[in-house]
Amino acid sequence: MEKIRFILFNLAYTHRGKGTPLVLLHGFPLDSSIWNEVASLLEDSFELIIPDLRGFGESSTMEYPTTMDDYASDIADMLDYFRIQKAAIAGHSMGGYVALAFARLYPERVSGLALVSSQVLADPPDPKEGRYKSAADVAEKGIGGVVETMTPKFTSDPRLQAVAREIMEKQQPAAYIGALKAMAERLDFTSLLSSFFFPIVIIHGDADALIPVERAREIKAAVPNSYYVELKGVGHVPMLEAAKETAEALKHLS
Repeated sequence: MEKIRFILFNLAYTHRGKGTPLVLLHGFPLDSSIWNEVASLLEDSFELIIPDLRGFGESSTMEYPTTMDDYASDIADMLDYFRIQKAAIAGHSMGGYVALAFARLYPERVSGLALVSSQVLADPPDPKEGRYKSAADVAEKGIGGVVETMTPKFTSDPRLQAVAREIMEKQQPAAYIGALKAMAERLDFTSLLSSFFFPIVIIHGDADALIPVERAREIKAAVPNSYYVELKGVGHVPMLEAAKETAEALKHLS
């Protein structure tokens, strides 16, 4: 991967393909490698920019608190680096929260938005408290507990569970802690949906054990003109479980 050297940290990324600029954002606690198969199916139609969010993958870890707005600002700085004024933004799970934050902060820079296994709601009190407890557990005991808990929730496919586990085990504890706290404090983006005047794609598996498919159906109901794909038998990682279908849906952003 290449790296952009910002003042406080380095942002790792992959840049490939040609066409409409499209940023692919990974979920928690993964990295950009989850998009590899989808990227190979899109590179003839899109100029793909696929970063490791700060702290994850090969990007530098930040030692101070991180917010969704910080992740979004990193994406804006990355687009500036490539002299790209406007791009489509696709986010998986936590990456969807980053995409929504980007659309709130920089609506003029968004040509389209895709939410993959994500949602627009903020955390209710109990899940919010749970994220802070998980962050404290990571600080005290390491990432093992989160890895064990999340692995079977990503997918029911044992082979892909192993893939997800391998990716999760590569990540730094500080990335886990920063992202958990950022997710806990994220905004509710429900009211923002009506202000979007660009194409919206929603991709969700009906067997998602982390974010129920009902959250995606609610977004579709709120944005009737969005392009909606519900993948039967697919869990939380459609880009791994159903790469072809995921790629075909994302082509509606071109």
